[in-house]
Amino acid sequence: MNFLRKIKYYLFVKTRILKYQFLSDNNTIGERPIKVAPVLFSGKGKIHLGTNVQFGYHQSANFYSHYSYLEARTTQAEIIFGNNIIINNACNIVAIEKITIGDNCIIGLNFSVLDSNFHHLEPHKRHDKNPPSNPVKIGNNVFIGNNVTILKGVEIGNNVVIGNNSVVTKSFPENTVISGNPAQIIKTI
Repeated sequence: MNFLRKIKYYLFVKTRILKYQFLSDNNTIGERPIKVAPVLFSGKGKIHLGTNVQFGYHQSANFYSHYSYLEARTTQAEIIFGNNIIINNACNIVAIEKITIGDNCIIGLNFSVLDSNFHHLEPHKRHDKNPPSNPVKIGNNVFIGNNVTILKGVEIGNNVVIGNNSVVTKSFPENTVISGNPAQIIKTI
């Protein structure tokens, strides 16, 4: 890395990584993540990190402008990462109950996974606390494209490929390629 490149890195990346580390109010459990870009860990629950979990990617959009946000919102909430996971820039992972991401997953930018609607759907209950939630499980060796959203109650089988801009509203078996809004099976692998 030449001198000018090092200065740019420390001014525009490393200082932001340190800033979001300082702002984080959740002490993660397990291995230390690889922070290529800023990530904020928040909430009262547990965030478990396996070995070799990377947040951010240099040669990708949103590298200088965005950060990743992980929140285990309640005391019983858990977010569990397996091993050897790469998550591109600007992910949003929020759990009231439980979100699990298996080993060897590759996840594109602007990824979002939520295990709740974070409010009741009935108009008279929208301000009530404790909205319904349903755990999310992403299997091993899953490839997730850019701008994908996975909603509550979804289970993704091993070796699944999820196409760009998909909204995953239901569970899918292993060895499938899914895409669309709502996501559907395109083919099997």
